[in-house]
Amino acid sequence: MPERPVIEYFYSAHSAYAYLGAWELARIAQAADAAVVHRPFDFRPVIEAAGGQPIAERTQAYMDYFFGRELIRWAEVRGLPILDFRPTHHDNPLHLANGAIIAAGDAADRFSRAVLQAHWRDDADIADPEVLAGLAVAEGLEAEALLAAAASDAMQAQHAANTTEAIARGVFGSPTYFVGGDMFYGQDRLMMVARALERPFA
Repeated sequence: MPERPVIEYFYSAHSAYAYLGAWELARIAQAADAAVVHRPFDFRPVIEAAGGQPIAERTQAYMDYFFGRELIRWAEVRGLPILDFRPTHHDNPLHLANGAIIAAGDAADRFSRAVLQAHWRDDADIADPEVLAGLAVAEGLEAEALLAAAASDAMQAQHAANTTEAIARGVFGSPTYFVGGDMFYGQDRLMMVARALERPFA
């Protein structure tokens, strides 16, 4: 019996394009009977290691385009509601939200979508433990245990390891997917992820 294909999913819990691609990724994985391995990482060190400029320091023209037309168009394509402004809490630390996704284990698919949606649809502060607890309860998870695990040394060590591995593997943005070691950057490459699951690229 052939091994189940795997999609390694490197992203941050506040990523706009991870949000926009999350449901399409789930659809593709289900269609291919592929496992999605969640690898949330700390965004800023990865971008800095790749030589990129933090989003908050980019030009106003870029910000207007990125948080304006481009997100609105992709939200329309994906059929998802999205804020028409940069989220209020976008620059808050990611370690707890990322840690909670890692700690969610088998529920990471649905919990990560809830976190991304809260940030980009509801303008929620996903660095706030109470917000994360509410999302956990809504997804049928035990909030207190999840948050304790998220903040634990083990989960934060995994978060750091994901960040280090993302840098080592040349990741330069979120989301990034790997299929059989082949890297695909951006949710607009999900059609290529689907093709790679079916037939690897040359």
